[in-house]
Amino acid sequence: MKLRYIFVAISLGVLALIGGCQGLSAKPDSSPPTAYGKQPAEYTDDLGRKVLLPGVPQRIISLSPSNTELVYALGLDDKLIGVTTYCNYPPQVKDKPKVSEYSQVDIEKVVSLKPDLILADNIHKADVIPALEKLGLKVIEFDPPDLARVMGDLEMLGRIGGKTQEALSLVASLQGRIKAVTDKTDKLTSSEKARAFFLTWHDPLWTAGSGTMINELIDRAGGNNIAGDLGGHSQIDLETVIQRNPQVIFVMTSMGDQDTSFNYIKTEPRFQSTDAVKNGRVYRVDSDIFGRTTPRCIDGLEQMSRLMHPATFK
Repeated sequence: MKLRYIFVAISLGVLALIGGCQGLSAKPDSSPPTAYGKQPAEYTDDLGRKVLLPGVPQRIISLSPSNTELVYALGLDDKLIGVTTYCNYPPQVKDKPKVSEYSQVDIEKVVSLKPDLILADNIHKADVIPALEKLGLKVIEFDPPDLARVMGDLEMLGRIGGKTQEALSLVASLQGRIKAVTDKTDKLTSSEKARAFFLTWHDPLWTAGSGTMINELIDRAGGNNIAGDLGGHSQIDLETVIQRNPQVIFVMTSMGDQDTSFNYIKTEPRFQSTDAVKNGRVYRVDSDIFGRTTPRCIDGLEQMSRLMHPATFK
């Protein structure tokens, strides 16, 4: 399960997102489709689906905050005609029409905007994507599991949107920033790497294990994830965390809740024995940066490397 699904669910007071969509029976009107221009091309999305686009799309809808950030990163926002209520970066996205509450999609609103491309998320694969495609709409799904695939999706979206060179330039810049970190952290011995714990929620304790973007960021930033033996985003026992004695604790926060989990770590008596609390190395980190698979993941990588190895990354 993706971290961003878990965090949105927790912020609503539940532990899982409720899927579904509205107006699945909506029918597109008889107006002619938007003209694409240029040549048809086939793309393979992150679900392994082959999608044939007749040309460069001019009207794009994004059904996830991560995809919206990709669109803006490539300068395609002038073609963006619809987003979700959770899309908040960059700030100017607030002026875009809202067609989705992330998991719940207003199909009728989507159809009324006459998109020629919809960027979906993994959460939409069971119901929303089939419903949209049944109506003859083109859907590409982006759900990158790691940094390499983030780069691949950026390049793909660049080709789709007629911004190939811009995408290649952005990817080269991001890869250069990754290398600037790993050139230093790859030289660390196992004992020099910081034992790190990433807390996504505190009641119960949730963390990021193997196979997650956060686990990759911790590793590349010069840390040993104490939950690395767990798969995906998982619950973890408090006793296990205490026994593994993290040297650094990252606490994921959102704009709406900066303190709840952070204060829990600082005040829970059993956490006081950990090296992280004793040495004042408990840090808030932004859920939008660490919970979304976008170029801002590199911001997260750099932040982690500085916090875990301040002497190395001054």
